Amino acid sequence: MNKNEAVQEIERLSLELSEHNHLYYVESRPLISDYDFDMLLNKLQDLEDEFPDLASENSPTKRVGGDITKKFESVEHKYAMLSLSNTYSKDEIEEWVARALKMVESDIEYVCELKYDGCAIGIQYVEGQLKQAITRGDGAKGENVTANVRTIRTVPLTLKNDFPKDVEIRGEIFFPLENFHRLNEKRREQGEPEFANPRNTASGTLKMQDSKVVAERGLDCFLYGVYGVDDQAEGHYELVQKASDWGFKIPPVSLRYIEKTSSIEGIMNFIHYWDEKRKELPFEIDGVVIKVNNYDQQEILGFTAKSPRWAIAYKFKAERVSTILEEVTYQVGRTGAVTPVANLKPVQLGGTTVKRASLHNADQIEKLGLYLGDRVYVEKGGEIIPKIVGVDLDDRIANSEEVKFIHACPECHAELIRHEGEVQHYCPNEIGCPPQMKGKVEHFIGRKAMDIDGLGAETVDALFEANLISNSADLYSLTFDQVVNLERMADKSANNLIDGIEASKKIPFERVLFGLGIRMVGETVAKKLAKYFKSLDALSVATLDELIAVDEIGDKIALSLQDFFLNEGSRQIIQKLKDAGVQLMIEEQEGGSNRWEGLSFVVSGVFDAFSRDELKATIEQNGGKNVSSISKKTSFVVAGDKMGPSKLEKATKLEVTILTEQDFIKMMNRDD
Repeated sequence: MNKNEAVQEIERLSLELSEHNHLYYVESRPLISDYDFDMLLNKLQDLEDEFPDLASENSPTKRVGGDITKKFESVEHKYAMLSLSNTYSKDEIEEWVARALKMVESDIEYVCELKYDGCAIGIQYVEGQLKQAITRGDGAKGENVTANVRTIRTVPLTLKNDFPKDVEIRGEIFFPLENFHRLNEKRREQGEPEFANPRNTASGTLKMQDSKVVAERGLDCFLYGVYGVDDQAEGHYELVQKASDWGFKIPPVSLRYIEKTSSIEGIMNFIHYWDEKRKELPFEIDGVVIKVNNYDQQEILGFTAKSPRWAIAYKFKAERVSTILEEVTYQVGRTGAVTPVANLKPVQLGGTTVKRASLHNADQIEKLGLYLGDRVYVEKGGEIIPKIVGVDLDDRIANSEEVKFIHACPECHAELIRHEGEVQHYCPNEIGCPPQMKGKVEHFIGRKAMDIDGLGAETVDALFEANLISNSADLYSLTFDQVVNLERMADKSANNLIDGIEASKKIPFERVLFGLGIRMVGETVAKKLAKYFKSLDALSVATLDELIAVDEIGDKIALSLQDFFLNEGSRQIIQKLKDAGVQLMIEEQEGGSNRWEGLSFVVSGVFDAFSRDELKATIEQNGGKNVSSISKKTSFVVAGDKMGPSKLEKATKLEVTILTEQDFIKMMNRDD
């Protein structure tokens, strides 16, 4: 390559890498894998080494991270938060070890740690009090997200024991998989698009303006680096263990999240172990970090312009395959959300045959720049969901058709809409769009809503095909003679179905409200609205200000409610439900009281005298609050048979009062 060609190639690579940097660090929306990014960066580095006079001071090879967003105060790091050099093979590990040994000229002890897939954070404590928490940013400056970090329960607000007067703790904030899946389940219930992966969601959550929302999402943090007090221990491993005494959650040695070794074999054993076991972790990792333990040796090794020489990251390769994009189709959900789906030539990936991959939304299609017939690269996002991460432009077919997002609903042909500030397109035809109509009925009959016995998705399809129903309220007009003639419907099944529909008329109002499938009104929101307004009639005429006055109800939920009640089709369904005798107001419960007001309960396990729903209803009837997870603020754990051992252990450790079913009955029957 001559110099003129090098100028053009360096410019092209620099622009491409800068764009990917921005997508990854600022927008939390990466389009290529870490491996591909590193390969591009290495290519640019090689060119700059060959033509040093062409290397710019603002080259991506000189940068550590991405740009600083303007939402939070920008703060300079006291200690530069550099990134690590990445490696992908044993040979590269051996080269790194050899260089370190040559510079140190003595034996080296190494520390192996998990590389958590989250957001790096530096937290400063002065006189034992949390002072500020700063994101990585560009490595020299980061964003002050102190208010949000304070909501993370595993981050101590006050240190204990012999803590240093001024110390900075570094770590990784991440989204536990259980909490991430729970958040996506809630978004499904509210008709909102699901988040793609825990890493991006943790990053976005950490930069939210409302710290209350951050607290509800349940982020976690492992703290694994101590800065400013390395005189308290000879090595990194020892000082991290000491930080545990100050109250920090550190990687547990017992689970092999961190360990020491003096050999390359020990390093590779750690890598191979976690490459196999990482799928069993309750959070995501994308590799392993190896560090020289001794601080004196770290000082000898020093730093390059962008990373320490005494540490390196081994990145696990995400399994990737290439295949052909044959077609893009579109799915319509019960809330009208339209999701594009890539239909692929079948290919093996991660032990399964992949035929389809979500394209999420119109913006993603535009970013990828897809054409039908393209050879695309597919990975499994978060080891679960297949996703297209790139296109082989060199293999593009001449005169192929560009993929453009549709303007009309693929099912009912209504013009799609896109709400301001949202990425999803919606079909507004709620009462005439078949997948929305069926989806709303399936939601209505679900276990957390009307829980209609004998009625499932297949029967709903059959009822629609027979033109017996067009919405949820039509279920209450069905007769035995109508349903018994359905395919695979015997007399007993037909009776069970009719009886189940009749029994659902006694389902409490808050579950009926949830079952209506109003966009953004999930199970929890429905309970709060039902408790506040007492009846559907009162809720239907509530003003925007009255709706927002309810705890946790914001503008978007309030506007969604008003849109629902203004819709003529919705009003007709509500009238049919009234005529059928469905519960559309809160009934005063006999034996109700406020005696457990201010107390929180966790119900777990299997019980003899009650179902879990009955226990929870009793708690709420007496003013108590049901919560899903155990914390120091939990008042009681009602423990049944087969309660999870981890919950029992946590309750015992936090000294939360544990009630058996008999204890709860005694407590319930007491006059006080």
